Amino acid sequence: MASKPTRRKAAGRTATRSARAKSRAVVREKPASPEKGERAGKLTLTRGDETFTFSERLPLLPLREVVMFPYMTIPLLVGRLPSINAVEKAAARDRVLFVTAQKRGDVADPQHQELFETGTIVRVLQLFRLPDGSMRVLVEGLSRAVAKRFQWSNDFYTVTAALYPDEITVGPEVEALQRNTLQMFQDYVHLNRRIPDEVLATTASIADPSQLSLTIASHLQVKVPAKQKLLEAPGTVARLQLLAETLASELEIVRLERKIEGQVRSQVHKNQKEFYLHEQLKAIRKELGQPGGGDTSNEVEELATAIRKAKMPKEVRARAMKELDRLSRMSFMSPEATVVRGYIDWLTALPWRVTTKDDLDIGNVQKVLDEDHFGLEKVKDRITEYLSVLKLTGHNKAPILCFVGPPGVGKTSLGKSIARSIGRRFVRLALGGVRDEAEIRGHRRTYIGSMPGRIIQGLRRAGSRNPVFLLDEIDKLGSDFRGDPASALLEVLDPEQNHTFADHYLEVDFDLSTVLFICTANSLYSIPPALVDRMEVIRLPGYLETEKLQIARRFLLPKQIAAAGLVEGDIHVPDQTLRDLMAGYTREAGVRSLEREIAGLCRKVAKKKAEGSLEKRMTISPQSLGKLIGPRRWLDTNVERGSRVGVANGLAWTETGGDLLTIEVSILPGKGDLLLTGKLGDVMRESGQAAMSYARSRAAQFGLERWFHREIDVHVHVPEGAMPKDGPSAGITMATALVSALTGTPTRADVAMTGEITLRGTVLPIGGLNEKAVAARRAGMKTVLVPRANEKDIAEIPREVREAVEFVLVDDMDQVLDRALQRETAPKETEAPARPASHYAH
Repeated sequence: MASKPTRRKAAGRTATRSARAKSRAVVREKPASPEKGERAGKLTLTRGDETFTFSERLPLLPLREVVMFPYMTIPLLVGRLPSINAVEKAAARDRVLFVTAQKRGDVADPQHQELFETGTIVRVLQLFRLPDGSMRVLVEGLSRAVAKRFQWSNDFYTVTAALYPDEITVGPEVEALQRNTLQMFQDYVHLNRRIPDEVLATTASIADPSQLSLTIASHLQVKVPAKQKLLEAPGTVARLQLLAETLASELEIVRLERKIEGQVRSQVHKNQKEFYLHEQLKAIRKELGQPGGGDTSNEVEELATAIRKAKMPKEVRARAMKELDRLSRMSFMSPEATVVRGYIDWLTALPWRVTTKDDLDIGNVQKVLDEDHFGLEKVKDRITEYLSVLKLTGHNKAPILCFVGPPGVGKTSLGKSIARSIGRRFVRLALGGVRDEAEIRGHRRTYIGSMPGRIIQGLRRAGSRNPVFLLDEIDKLGSDFRGDPASALLEVLDPEQNHTFADHYLEVDFDLSTVLFICTANSLYSIPPALVDRMEVIRLPGYLETEKLQIARRFLLPKQIAAAGLVEGDIHVPDQTLRDLMAGYTREAGVRSLEREIAGLCRKVAKKKAEGSLEKRMTISPQSLGKLIGPRRWLDTNVERGSRVGVANGLAWTETGGDLLTIEVSILPGKGDLLLTGKLGDVMRESGQAAMSYARSRAAQFGLERWFHREIDVHVHVPEGAMPKDGPSAGITMATALVSALTGTPTRADVAMTGEITLRGTVLPIGGLNEKAVAARRAGMKTVLVPRANEKDIAEIPREVREAVEFVLVDDMDQVLDRALQRETAPKETEAPARPASHYAH
């Protein structure tokens, strides 16, 4: 293979590559006399009736574990970026390359010292581009050559090559060497099964000694140094002598291998004979009624009884009996018998007709859900709706639910609660990091150690065909050369198809239509659209402070008190202490970190109790938090209330929930440059450029000179620079901060905004409004500016947030600036009257 794709860190290797380029420019100059037929800067090569003329400076293709010879045609897999660039350069020019072997095959990025100087000039016959970015190239060796000079040319190696042809030698000595080498090579091919016999016909028809020696050398099964030595041989005579020595050594090794193989085969035949006699002896003992003759029949009868008790469907039972019949007619000590026994065991262990009875008492189901989870009314309503239809109709296909929300909001525990509320068994399958399709569909029985997929394994563990099956972290699925597990889930999560789910191991259909599948994810962006279309998506927004307080009081605190070995009378945590924990020690959409902090407090009290120093109930006051669990980790999120110029509040959405995003703009003397910092993605950078273009187009409206930007530099910065940020929703925030800085008009500190901006100032819709609204409420915002196209999403925002925050619908930047800037006078009229912003009625 020519190369394998290598992954590089962009930051680490880019800096070193520019430094290497200088050192590689001219790393070695080797004097060489011009070859016959060579002109200045050109090489001419004649082979038969063909004449090739090409530049002496050729792209370089390093080979790993391969030595290329003239007259040799082989396919090469090219995966390294410099090698791909070299092949593309050659294909675009005269399709000629210089190839040479690496001295060490494990070097991913070889330098000139790690390459052999003697190589082969090849021409590219065919070129195929593969989906993973690599190439498959079919090349033909033309002539030996020596690299006089290695150079680094932008993104690939080039060499200045000199032809290194064999001298024309004839005579009795050459003829004798040729015949002897050909005879030894024929013996070598007959003994070595890895070389096809067709090679003999090819070599026998070659009359030219040089071509014969190169062809035989290319087919030898020897290591790279030995092959390179043959390639570097100074002439035909020397190469034929070296071939004779190499073939003599290889013939001894091959004959020894055949001898060892014969000894092993004889031992295997002996073992088979003993096994056959043993089986005959068992049959004779069975006929005579002696011990040791009925083991096989007893096992077959046990499996037959298990098949009858399994209550399989008709076609599955027929398949199981067919496999049992095969098993009864084969030796139970053979490897195939072990595979068949395992297959029958899996068929008999599956719950083909075993179901659990659903609890259809709607009131009791609601009670259980309320006991386990606070809030989440939409999810609870969907479960009770499903059970209501099932109660009235007696049959209903189970829905495919997908809970989407930030970590720690209770997605996984909600699945357990649903199973408990309706009386079903619960199975959890963690999909994070799963990259093999066989994890879902199973392995075919032709593979050693094969087994069913994790769907079938989960049903066997559950012991029923209608459990609650939780597919956890479905957005963390991966894919590689082993297949795409997300594509395999298309059949599992489709109610119209999963009643005939076919596992590769079972090779029979299993009905999954009664299974209640529940998926969880932090984001839908990484899930294929076809898979999302098969699920009913229910979003779980981040918890508000009041909801976290109730969850901590009802669930987290009692759970951690019991886990620490305490009783309720040992510790008291007031509500204000819990609020300080949430504000100063956690910053999350869920309650996972809050639970850890509560557990830390309980352990402190447990330590005092174990030491005997706990005389009465210990009250955890807000003032004692610093002493018990350390200083506050987060400062207050309430923003400053004073006037601010060049600063605006934006809203961001992440997989951990919403967050407040402050954008700062500074105006500096300069030459019209726009600088964007804060580890921003490409989309966010384009939003900053669009905001700058909008401000320039409205320069007269803002009281600025027409060419104001030529004498200043604008620096836009988003704090928390270590955190990557991207997306278009910060467009109006950047424009607001930019206009504020250019005009010197302060912004309102209690106003946050989100929306994409166009060059004309139109405000476009965004996503994640629910999480952003919760973040605005948590940060103390009084007003949130929202694109008018997102009006439909405001109804999904929690009532407490809608009552505390004023949502203003805007269509363009004029409306945004009217609400976000503290203007003393009314702004200038635009060419067309702007549509007034509207307030969302609670």
